[in-house]
This record gives sequence, C-alpha cells and structure tokens, in this order.
Amino acid sequence: MALTAIPVGFVAGLFGIGGGLITVPFLYYIFGSLGIDPQYIMHLAVGTSFAIIIPTSTVSVLTHHKYKAVDFNIVKNYGIFVILGVVVGTIFAASLKTKSLVLFFSIVIFFLGIYLLLLKEREKGIIVEIKLHLKIILGFIVGFISAPMGIGGAVMNVPILKFFGYTINKAIGSAAAIGFLIAVFGAVGFLISGNYLKTNLPLSIGFLNIPAFLIFIPITTFMARIGAKTVHRIDKNKISKLFGIFLLIISIKFFYEFMKL
Repeated sequence: MALTAIPVGFVAGLFGIGGGLITVPFLYYIFGSLGIDPQYIMHLAVGTSFAIIIPTSTVSVLTHHKYKAVDFNIVKNYGIFVILGVVVGTIFAASLKTKSLVLFFSIVIFFLGIYLLLLKEREKGIIVEIKLHLKIILGFIVGFISAPMGIGGAVMNVPILKFFGYTINKAIGSAAAIGFLIAVFGAVGFLISGNYLKTNLPLSIGFLNIPAFLIFIPITTFMARIGAKTVHRIDKNKISKLFGIFLLIISIKFFYEFMKL
C-alpha cells in the first residue's frame, strides 16, 4: 500500500486526477490477497479510493490554485450536475456484483486510454461558454461513470474542458477541484451503501477500509503537491500518451480478471 501510494499521489497532482485509476486496481489485488469476501472486493476498493481522493485532491487543487490554474466558476455551475451523476452512479454501483463492476471498469478505461493516445494538444486562447444543456448532460455522464470506478473524473473532464478552449493547465486544475466534489459524494455514498447492505468487512466502515486510508493519505498528499508543481514545467503531450498506454494495460489486466471470475 505504501509503495502504491507514491505513484498514486504523484499522478494525482500531475493530471488533476484523484489517483483512483491506479488506487482501485492495486487495492483490488491487495484486498483479494487478504481473503476479503470476493463479492465485495471491488466495492471496497472503489469506496476506499474515494476516501483517499478527498485529501489528495485538496492538496492538488491548492497547489494548482497557486499557479492560477483553477476556474472556480466552472467548478460551481458544472460540478452540481456531476454530483447528481455521482449519486445515481453510486446507487447503480451498489446493485452490481464484483464481476459486472470489473467489466464496467475495464471497458471504460480501455476507451479512455484510446482517447488519450489519439488526443492532440490544442492550446486555444478563447474559452467557449458551455451551454446549460451540455453542462447537465456531460456533468451527469462524468459523475455517473466516475462513481462505479472510484475515480475523480478528470480523465473525462480534462478533455471536455480542453474542447471548450481551456488551456491544459487550467483544465487539469479545474478538473482536480471537480474531482474533490466527486470524491466527497462518492465516499459518503459507498459508506452508506456498505452499511445498508450489512457487509461487515474487516476494519472497514461500509465500503471504506480504514488501514488503507490511513496508510495512503500522508504519502499521496505529499506526492500530489510534487506532481502538481511538476505539471507546470513539462511537456504534457508526451505524458498524456504514456498515461493512455498505462490505461490500456490496466484495462487488459482487468478484462483478464473478469474472464477468470
């Protein structure tokens, strides 16, 4: 867990993501090796991931804000629809079995990986206002997909904000702030649903594992600060491609797990 937390925190700050894309797969394998009820391993990994994202994204946002890379207006008037999607998505996730959740995760990650590989950097100077109906539709979809996956949604929000003219730095900083909202409502949702289902998982409250949370937090928050500072100094196009390849590897590995279940 401690070793996993180092890249999770760094990547979280770097891309404005919460780190869930890395945390969820690793926690899935760690919890599996500890003999936790297979029926709820994925739920526990996702719920714990959300809890870890809350402090990690807070540090990430504060660091990006120092570089004036967070648009709090879009966070407020777009984030509300993302939260709505998270609430519905959390209910949807609680009704799924681990096998379905693993398949859902691997399919979405695969397409996001392909997208990042094909994505070309466009530095537009003009921000196009996102129409209300698009905020509702896109916000709901991002929140709904993020909830069963335990992610902060930045892998979708960064490309969306870039499409509407945000610079890559501002898109990453703003996506990190939206990720914080997703994590808060996602963590609460998984905590409630885990208690409601009376899962009684060891050292956990609902679908939130306490030891994993306590081990990850100090390391991820420290590394998120470093990652957020680094992003303002490097060629992000190359990193986007590497991250896309990483997502494809995760997707293939999880699809292999799905076939074994």
